Amino acid sequence: MHIKTLKTICIISLLGLFNQQLFAQSKKELKAQLASTQDSLKVLQDSLSREATDFNIAMHQISYALAMNIAMNIKQQGFLDSLHVPSFQQAFLDVRHDQAKMDPMEAGALIKTFINEVNTKRTAALRADGEEFLAENKKKENVVTLESGLQYEVLTEGTGEKPATDDRVKVHYKGMLTDGTVFDSSYDRGEPIVLSVQGVIAGWTEALQLMPTGSKWKLFIPYDLAYGDRGAGSDIPPYATLIFDVELLEIVE
Repeated sequence: MHIKTLKTICIISLLGLFNQQLFAQSKKELKAQLASTQDSLKVLQDSLSREATDFNIAMHQISYALAMNIAMNIKQQGFLDSLHVPSFQQAFLDVRHDQAKMDPMEAGALIKTFINEVNTKRTAALRADGEEFLAENKKKENVVTLESGLQYEVLTEGTGEKPATDDRVKVHYKGMLTDGTVFDSSYDRGEPIVLSVQGVIAGWTEALQLMPTGSKWKLFIPYDLAYGDRGAGSDIPPYATLIFDVELLEIVE
């Protein structure tokens, strides 16, 4: 064979071998790239799946929180126990699908009327309970009932001066409803308070002027000498008869 021809054949063979090696290397790289891409896709897929799960969990929690907030507001109004739950749920579904069966103004009027009726019944019951409590309490041997309706029991008899209407006094006290629920207490706060004799509810003003300094009395105050038909905040309802342990520590100069 001619030497030139032999060289040509060798070169072609070497080129073929080189191309095979390149192809094999490219194929290997492609496989590696494909595997890497598949791994990345799996990571992304897992991440999206976790995000979807987290979102669903979050929406469950938010939905529960919203419902709980609504229920607590209704409970504060005093008619959660009488709520017809299926109708309540149906209203949510109807509003969601724009199929509400009532006009908003009509619904608002119904709610207002219902709340007024509930409050009227509740306050009437509270007023009756307070009057019944005071009627029974006045029968006790150590309880004094004044013309105003204020009742008191002397727990400790002091020997100091009695405050006048324009005095300021330092007192310790604990305030309770007739069921024993404590709504305020200077004892719990760990320090007495200074107040004006005429700057408190009428029952206190009357009692303080009768108390010698150093006394501790238990006061039973009818609603009209306390916070009347309005109540005070969420702790003292309208028409509530109140009970106070009052300790008159000193008249403040």
